[in-house]
Amino acid sequence: MGRLVHAEITVDDLDRAARFYASAFDWTSAPSPFVDGYRTVDTGPGEGIDCALMSRAHQSQAAVVWLEVEDMDAALERVAAAGGTADHPVHDLPGRGRVAYVNDSEGNLLGLKEPPR
Repeated sequence: MGRLVHAEITVDDLDRAARFYASAFDWTSAPSPFVDGYRTVDTGPGEGIDCALMSRAHQSQAAVVWLEVEDMDAALERVAAAGGTADHPVHDLPGRGRVAYVNDSEGNLLGLKEPPR
């Protein structure tokens, strides 16, 4: 539980950021079919993870790492017991699973993702 599976980079201008990452690192991106102001990013072949560019209108932290959890409810209980807090309600992404944001004990925002069952 808790394997890093995704990261979000918050930006002021999605199109400008998409052009930058395409030019600098050959990343490709596409608008999310689920969330306005969000682009999914393919960082290329091989080991590693893909990520997303997200409007700062959604989150202000510069980067958000996502952890995969087996059971969202149990993970939220463990976060609270360890001194963290829930930041947004849990919601379902069709075909993708359940997702939520939490804050760690230092106030850092993390994303939690439970795969679809």
